Amino acid sequence: MAFHSIKPAGLTENIFDLIGKDWFLMSAEKEGRVNPMTVAWATMGILWQKPVVMCAVRPERFTREFLDAAEGFSLTVFDNSYRKMLGYCGTVSGRDQDKVEKAGLTVAHAGDVPYFEECRMALVCRKLCVTPLKEEDFLGDEAFTQKWYGGENHADGTGGGYHLLYIAKITDILVKD
Repeated sequence: MAFHSIKPAGLTENIFDLIGKDWFLMSAEKEGRVNPMTVAWATMGILWQKPVVMCAVRPERFTREFLDAAEGFSLTVFDNSYRKMLGYCGTVSGRDQDKVEKAGLTVAHAGDVPYFEECRMALVCRKLCVTPLKEEDFLGDEAFTQKWYGGENHADGTGGGYHLLYIAKITDILVKD
């Protein structure tokens, strides 16, 4: 099947389902290698008069190296038959193995931004801003902050520091015919 392009304003899917239920694979390329990471912490909307996506990435993640080296990245959406693969890409580090190969994914490109032939939709994004969250940014709810950032075992099953927020313009949306 081929992909066709739609403008961000033409997206008719529920963004809460895309992010919270379907999840994304966030992928970038560095020195010819593509690394995907499952993302379920993101938002979409309008910022600076542009259609944007904002994704939270912990600074320790291997994918950060790829995001920082590239001008753009993709967020790909898959049908439910890929749920196990999405779980794998969210729990295994690309430092330890080639996740693209192990997941059986086929890399395609929109310009210099990688995405996967197996996805049903790809958001092609260009970075506009990267900003770190800091402990002092959180307002008054210590239980919330402790839940997501306190100790070694966070509620999301990971350890690590405060997230970096990657804000990117959605330049194109590729939808499978």
